[in-house]
Amino acid sequence: MTAVTQHSSMQEETTLRRILRSAAFAKIIVGIVILLVWQLSMDFFAADYVARPLGIIEALPSVIEHPRFFPAIKNTLGAVCVGLVIALFFGVIVGVLMGRIKVVDRLLIFYVVGFYAMPMVAIVPVLTLWFGSGGTTRMAIILFAGFFSIVLNMSDGARATPPEFIEVARAYRAKPWHVWFGIAIPSAMPYLLAGIRLAAGRALVGAIVAEMIVGVPRSMGNFIRLEAGNLRHDEAFVAVLVLALFGVGIELLLNQSTRIFLPWYRREGRGA
Repeated sequence: MTAVTQHSSMQEETTLRRILRSAAFAKIIVGIVILLVWQLSMDFFAADYVARPLGIIEALPSVIEHPRFFPAIKNTLGAVCVGLVIALFFGVIVGVLMGRIKVVDRLLIFYVVGFYAMPMVAIVPVLTLWFGSGGTTRMAIILFAGFFSIVLNMSDGARATPPEFIEVARAYRAKPWHVWFGIAIPSAMPYLLAGIRLAAGRALVGAIVAEMIVGVPRSMGNFIRLEAGNLRHDEAFVAVLVLALFGVGIELLLNQSTRIFLPWYRREGRGA
């Protein structure tokens, strides 16, 4: 009986050590430390209406029951997803053309880099004049924010295609269409995933900026602006956390897609 008890105790100690040494445990500890620092710093140095972790937890039920909250989530995130799909489709095509055809690259690279570096806040008033206020301007901003990130990364990936792959394809008289979509795009997938990560973040920021400036009704940007304007910062921060969770969800989806479709791909320092 004593031997069985000792064996069980050793197994529990081994399990506990694995938990303490795991990356998930370290992330949880770091998160707790951040929340404690945030809560204490706000209690000592900030006004009462400034968002703090305990206040956000208390405000969560009222925000969930708010009649405008879930329609705003559906409206904003739905527009971001649709815009990302459109930007991905056209961005891949333009990126492959720039990466494989030097003439196209020389003609477009200056404008692509210039538009990519242009601040989204500065372009919102111009697009508002063109498309009017509302969801059309928001969609234009999402496309503007996501398209150029995908183009730049996809062109770099298509340009970095191993030349021996192209030589073998030409030796077998492969058509340019097969070279592009059978070799260039698959070999550029790691670059494309990096572009999607950048595009998703930029598109989400662009959508919120457009909603705040233009005033799109039933949107997350408008919800955050109204709640913060009424000094309900805890309620506004709940919406911010939802947007952050959307970004985390995109990252998890891309990581899982990498494991399934690109098992050969490994990032520096850890497996994909």
